Amino acid sequence: MSDTQAAPPKAPGLLRSSAVVAVMTLLSRVLGLARDIVIAAMVGATANADAFFVAFKIPNFLRRLFAEGAFSQAFVPVLAEYREKGPFAAVQQLIDRVAGVLGGILLLVTALAVIGAPLVATIFAPGFYNDAAKFALTADMIRITFPYLFLISMTGFAGAILNSYGRFAVPAFTPVLLNISLICAALFISPRMTEPAMGLAWGVMIAGICQLTFQLPFLKRIQLLPRPRWAWRDEGVQKIITLMIPALFGVSVSQINLLLDTVIASFLPTGSVSWLYYSDRLVELPLGVFAIAIGTVILPSLSRHNIGADKTSFSGTLDWAIRAVLLLGVPAAVALFILAEPVLITLFKYGELAMRDVEMAAWSLRAYTFGLLAFMLIKVLAPGYFARQDTKTPVKIGVIAMVANMVFNLIFAIPLHHYYQLGHVGLAAATACSAWLNAALLFRGLHRSGAYQARSGWLLYSLRLLSATGAMAGLLWLLLARVEAWDALGAGARALEMVLLCGGGALVYAAVLALLGVRLRHFRGQTTKL
Repeated sequence: MSDTQAAPPKAPGLLRSSAVVAVMTLLSRVLGLARDIVIAAMVGATANADAFFVAFKIPNFLRRLFAEGAFSQAFVPVLAEYREKGPFAAVQQLIDRVAGVLGGILLLVTALAVIGAPLVATIFAPGFYNDAAKFALTADMIRITFPYLFLISMTGFAGAILNSYGRFAVPAFTPVLLNISLICAALFISPRMTEPAMGLAWGVMIAGICQLTFQLPFLKRIQLLPRPRWAWRDEGVQKIITLMIPALFGVSVSQINLLLDTVIASFLPTGSVSWLYYSDRLVELPLGVFAIAIGTVILPSLSRHNIGADKTSFSGTLDWAIRAVLLLGVPAAVALFILAEPVLITLFKYGELAMRDVEMAAWSLRAYTFGLLAFMLIKVLAPGYFARQDTKTPVKIGVIAMVANMVFNLIFAIPLHHYYQLGHVGLAAATACSAWLNAALLFRGLHRSGAYQARSGWLLYSLRLLSATGAMAGLLWLLLARVEAWDALGAGARALEMVLLCGGGALVYAAVLALLGVRLRHFRGQTTKL
C-alpha cells in the first residue's frame, strides 16, 4: 500500500461518502428504535428501567469522549499528517503505539469502575442512593456494562483508521450490532432472568465484543491491523494526547450536559430518567443520521486541506456541511415538535409504558427539538477546529457552554416555587439553550479566524428552506389526528399512519424545494451557488 492513496477526495466524494454513512447510520437508528420499542415494552419507565439507562449511559457517554468525540477528533488529523508526510511504516508504528496506550488506559479505567461500581453509581445517580434496591441494581449492572467502554472505544479507534482511508461504510454499520445484540438479549436472555433488566446489561457486553471483532478483518485488509505497543513517550502519541485532553470538553459538551441532566433527574420523580432517555433517542435519530455522518466525512477532508494550506477548499467544505445540515435539520426539528406524541405512541407505547409516560416524554422531546439544529451544527463546526489541531478554542467554548447549562438548569429545572416546576422538561430546555450558545461561539470563532467565510447565496437559500419547511409543517398540522384517537389505533395502523404522515411531509418539503430551484446537484460541488 502506498501513500499516494491519500490524495484528497473531490467534492462529489463528500456527498457520496455522507450518503453512505447516512444510510448505514439510518439502518442502525431504525434498529435502535426497534430496540427501544422492545425495552419500553419490557421495562417501561419503571425504577428498574431508570437503573438500566443510567448503567448503560455512563460507559456510552465515556465512549463518545474516547471514541467518537475527543479521541477521534485528535487522532484523525495526526494520522492524516503522518500519511501525507511520512512512509507507510511510520503510519503503522503510530497506530500500534496509539492502540497500546489507548487500550492500556481504557483497561485501567474499566477495572477501577468495575471494582468501585457503587461509587460510580453514587457519582452519576446520587438520587438513587436513598432507594436501596434501585441503587444496588444500578451498581450491579454497571459492573456488567462498563467493560463496554473498553470494547467500543477500541472499536471507535478502528473505525477512525478506516474512515481516514475512505472506508466509511464499515464503521457506520458497526452500531447495528449493538441494536441486534440488545434486541436478542431482551427477547431471549431477559425472560430467563429474575430481573429482566439485567439481561439487557449482558446484551451490552456481548455487543461490545461483536462490534470490535467485526472491524478487525477490514483493518487487516488494508494492512493496518494494530499490534498494541505501550509507548507513552512517542511523539505522535503525545501529540494526540495533547490535542485530546482539551477536546474532551470541546467536542463533547452536549453529551456532558446530557449526563448532568441524568444526575439531576435522579432526584426527580421516578420515570424522569426514562422520559429523558426516550425523548433523547428520537432527537438522536436525525442527529446521528445526518450531522454525525457529515461531520465524520468532512474531518479527513478538512485535515488534508489544512495540511495543504488550501484555505478556499477548507472554507468551502465547511460551507457545504453547514448548508447540508440545515437542509435536513430544520425540517426534522419542526416535524419532531409537531409529531411528538404520535411518534412516541407509535414507537414506545406498548407493554409497561403508560400514556402519562408518553405525555411526559413528549414535553421533553419538544424542548430538545429547540436545540436539535444546534446539536447538529456543533458536529460540523467542531471539526473545523480539530482539523487545524486547535483544541484550546473549543475547550474554552465548551467550558462556557457547560457553565451556562448549569445556570439554565437552575432557572428551568430546579423547583424554585410550587407553581414553577418544569422538572425534566426544564433539563431538556437548559440543554437546548446551552447547545445554541456552544454552536454560536464555535461559528463566531471560525468566522473571525478566517477559516470560514460564507459563500454567496445564503439569503436566497434560507428563504427557500423556510418556505419548504412551512409548507411541510402546514400539511402535518392539517393531517394530524387528536392524540386520543392515535392512542386508540392498533400497532399496524399507527405505523401506517406515521409512514403516511412522514412520507407526505417529506414529499411536500422536497417538492417545494424543487419548485424554488434547489437541486441535488447543488450539493455535489463545494463551489456551486445555491
